[in-house]
Amino acid sequence: MKTVIISLGGSLVAPKKDFLATRYLLAFKKLILKFSKKIRFIIIVGGGQLCRFYQAEAKKNGFTKDELDWVGIFSARLNAAFVKGFFNQNAYSEVLMSPFEKQKIKENIILGSAWKPGWTTDYVGVKFCQIHGATEILNLTNIDYIYDKDPKKFKDARLFKNLSWLDYLKIIGRKRVPGGHYPFDPVASLLAKRLKIKLVSLNGRNLKVVENYLTGKKFIGTIVES
Repeated sequence: MKTVIISLGGSLVAPKKDFLATRYLLAFKKLILKFSKKIRFIIIVGGGQLCRFYQAEAKKNGFTKDELDWVGIFSARLNAAFVKGFFNQNAYSEVLMSPFEKQKIKENIILGSAWKPGWTTDYVGVKFCQIHGATEILNLTNIDYIYDKDPKKFKDARLFKNLSWLDYLKIIGRKRVPGGHYPFDPVASLLAKRLKIKLVSLNGRNLKVVENYLTGKKFIGTIVES
């Protein structure tokens, strides 16, 4: 059975620090269940605005780098536990933290999240690809394409439908800056490049786009590969 790793951006789960996207998650659940008899999904959930809210306050109060990371980790884990609850008995009973947890799991829907300081959920997602033999990762964000700069700030931002990993890394750089915002983080990208894993970046808010990709139809989004 094909395994697909999904990096579910926290911006889709908790778009505001005081708002959870319940209606969206019900629709997301319906889509995943539709394909889960043919595809095993490992869904890695990020922290979103909840994470940024906590980390902003933590920075004001002099938290160390590791302490900031742990705030982000537990924010992401909370989001993951919330998402898992929508799937009930259809998903594995625990949220996996470590990508190395490869115990025998019969369920075709598995939730995962942040693991340890220094590892973003993007990086965890790529490690899940490596350990579980997946060749692609779906990166569900809140924008249609990968751009050379923030399209919300720059009207001349250039979109890309296809990129090599080398060209993508030229856009974002090879080092992760704490608090930086990336379509897919640099350290995870370097590992994906080395492992020859394909990144498919889609606007997860439009679940029809996700369905089109899963069914091999024309879709809106960006593919990054070697």
